Amino acid sequence: MKNPLGNIMQQAQKMQEDFKKVQEELEIQQVLGESGGGLVTILMTGKREARKVTIDPSLVNEDKDMLEDLVAAAINDAVNKVGKMKKEKMASITAGLPIPPGFQMPF
Repeated sequence: MKNPLGNIMQQAQKMQEDFKKVQEELEIQQVLGESGGGLVTILMTGKREARKVTIDPSLVNEDKDMLEDLVAAAINDAVNKVGKMKKEKMASITAGLPIPPGFQMPF
């Protein structure tokens, strides 16, 4: 009969290695946040770093406040997409684990 504590420790170590691997993969992934029907786009990494901001030329001479709102909305869209991507990836690792309700994974 195997040692149950040893099995748990092996599972925990494997899960830790899997988390690290997924986090490294997520850091190089990119998402595209949009607003204004694609008039403003933000290319963001899985580390939530903005890589590129694109603003449609038709907005440049428009209302400054509206442009600022569109940029903020595009950033928020990208951040939300990164969060969703991370949550989905991490869920694949924790599938089947008895995680207490309301427990938030540190990602």
